[in-house]
Amino acid sequence: MQESIVLFFGLLFLVAFLYASVGHGGASGYLALMAIFSITPEVMKPTALLLNLFVSLTSFIQFYRGGYFIRKIFWPLALASVPMAFLGGLVVLDGLVYKKILGLLLLIPVARFFFFSNMPAGEFNQPKTWLSLIIGAVIGLLSGLIGIGGGIILSPMLLFLKWTDQKQTAAISALFIFVNSASGLAGQVTKGIQFNTDMAAYVLVAFTGGIFGAYFGALKFKQTMLKNILALVLLLAAGKLLFTSA
Repeated sequence: MQESIVLFFGLLFLVAFLYASVGHGGASGYLALMAIFSITPEVMKPTALLLNLFVSLTSFIQFYRGGYFIRKIFWPLALASVPMAFLGGLVVLDGLVYKKILGLLLLIPVARFFFFSNMPAGEFNQPKTWLSLIIGAVIGLLSGLIGIGGGIILSPMLLFLKWTDQKQTAAISALFIFVNSASGLAGQVTKGIQFNTDMAAYVLVAFTGGIFGAYFGALKFKQTMLKNILALVLLLAAGKLLFTSA
């Protein structure tokens, strides 16, 4: 039992470190870990969102200080996503349905780490406000429903649309995750939420990992191998959620 706790906290630190280094809060990684360690969905959602708040804000501050934040791209996305995240947080999904949806969403960061980590810089496209509002609303709803900040969906989309580069994507995603996590958590509070008794330790470990990850990420710290390992962990969790009932 003691060994499994040590392993869990070690992986939690690694997840927070790696996600913060690319401007993410890490909710999908936290959810993956909790799924592997058989924590219930009622605890998973609020726990992941709370950890997101600490890690994503830390990450945003570092990338903002680096001058990578673009307000005109962020605001339309956030204006549409925040109210939808709150509404999503009000919805209580059946445990099995929740796990299947989460399993599918975990495949997105796998693709993010494997295929979108080293996209070459090129000519950028001009963002369209109407498309930003649609993207923000859809991601916001999923954020509240599942207990993620939405960065795992937004980041590859921004890169695919060629609206931002890697660092700009990290800065925008970090603040996007923070506001969506706060909104989704607020929606869940109105329905009643459960936290793990070890929550203080969770926050301390994730926050510490986030501080180091955001710092080294802003300094172009390379951790390709570690990202691939994380992607494999997420893939394992997705398989557990999609193909088992446990």
